[in-house]
Amino acid sequence: MRRRWAASLAAQPPVAAPLAHLAIYKVCWAIPEQEKADGNTCFEEDMLAAIDDAIGDGVHVMSISIGTREPAPLREDSIAIGAFHALQNDIVVACSAGNEGPAPSTLSNPSPWVITVGASSVDRAFFAPLVLGNGMEIKGQTVTPYKLDKAYPLVFASDVVASNVPKNLTSQCLANSLSPTKVKGKIVLCMRGSGTRVAKGMEVKRAGGFGFILGNSQANGNDVIVDAHVLPATSVGYSDAMKILNYIRSTKDPMARIELARTVIHYRPAPVMASFTSRGPNPDVTAPGVNILAAWSGATAPSKLYEDKRLVKYNIISGTSMACPHVAAAAALLRAIHPEWSSAAVRSALMTTAWMKNNMGGPIADHSGNAATPFQLGSGHFRPEMAADPGLVYDASYTDHLLYLCSYGIKNVSPKFKCPTVSPSIYNFNYPSVSLPRINGTVTITRTVTNVGASSSVYFFSARPPPGYAVKASPGVLFFNHVGQKKSFSITVKAREDSMANGRSKGEYAFGWYAWSDGHHYVRSPVAVSSG
Repeated sequence: MRRRWAASLAAQPPVAAPLAHLAIYKVCWAIPEQEKADGNTCFEEDMLAAIDDAIGDGVHVMSISIGTREPAPLREDSIAIGAFHALQNDIVVACSAGNEGPAPSTLSNPSPWVITVGASSVDRAFFAPLVLGNGMEIKGQTVTPYKLDKAYPLVFASDVVASNVPKNLTSQCLANSLSPTKVKGKIVLCMRGSGTRVAKGMEVKRAGGFGFILGNSQANGNDVIVDAHVLPATSVGYSDAMKILNYIRSTKDPMARIELARTVIHYRPAPVMASFTSRGPNPDVTAPGVNILAAWSGATAPSKLYEDKRLVKYNIISGTSMACPHVAAAAALLRAIHPEWSSAAVRSALMTTAWMKNNMGGPIADHSGNAATPFQLGSGHFRPEMAADPGLVYDASYTDHLLYLCSYGIKNVSPKFKCPTVSPSIYNFNYPSVSLPRINGTVTITRTVTNVGASSSVYFFSARPPPGYAVKASPGVLFFNHVGQKKSFSITVKAREDSMANGRSKGEYAFGWYAWSDGHHYVRSPVAVSSG
């Protein structure tokens, strides 16, 4: 019986699809004798029962913001098993990728019959400037509706801790770690790491602090997560946290003031990949999951802390659990526009029309400022309006998915289906992306696209191969003369002799893409390749 973390499991989420009918299934519960801020616990029996109930209720889309702390084997993955039953009923299932980033290979819900969703930022910020005593203004962010009317002494947590706190934890403002005699009346800079963000603010308040600055660790980079703290507070990225710390260390009497937050729209650059979003292989797409306005239970405070007595109807929340419902809502709209599409066609439309660029025209970056890879953002940031008219889709039937399982050695899924003596190559599964691990020489795979655009159209192949590899298609031109027509093609990936160049080690992935275009539609698929 495996426990999982979760936010919710629901069918057809609201707002983005305002006319959708909702069916809500509760599967997660508070952890006994722990703060609600520590999260929920979800049992496999409850999740599978909820999925079965949703299938029986006739839903068209499921949104499952649940995952494991680490990837589960396919045979033991209850969500994958339940989602496969949903697939049999042609239900689109969207799942959160997980919040265990930025470490690699931490992604939950990688099964190809679900849409796995990562989290990225939006072009909105809640700036709460921090004004230092030397006049420097740091653009922190917060949704805490408090400000400081004047400047107060500024200290670093490591300098005001109790004597019994382990040295490696002194900067993190853990429970009962701060000395009230050293903190009273001051603003404290605390660093992320162990413990929840809101609990750090509560510790500053307990010790008598007047204000709280939450600084990202280097692992968190510069993407800022806001919370409803219990005292005047602002959150800053790693580079700004280091500026503040340098000011404290270089100033005899450091002072600071936290100003009231204001909302800024059209913020650039956006989107940016969240540091917490789990890394792949996968996800399929990314969607808004940082500082998202969401409905909130009246049974708990916005901070989830027992000491916090505030109650609200809405909260600002971050996580792939916020990103997943965006994609589920888009899937519901696509189902309404194209009721004849299969769940695989819906997934394909969302993936092949996703975009890799931000609102400044540059590549979507990760939390450290580097260009994000498909193992961070999948096919890219989803674009629902483009997905409604993708031109071509990579369709896959229930039988195709059974054959995929045969390739994995899983042969007892359906009593009505028998795996062939020789299972098909797993690389030929008709997926809208290509991942080829540890290849040497040349590998050729096949794909099939279905025309869902103009009845008469011609698509031309193009590619940006992963560095060190060549990517070609045969044929290089696809001719269609009616809607619903299918065309198959092969993709050949060839390692160049210098494929180990550019500092890549054995097994390290290189990334590129290929696309089909008729001049109006642009059907793009990411390619990930590593050498053997």
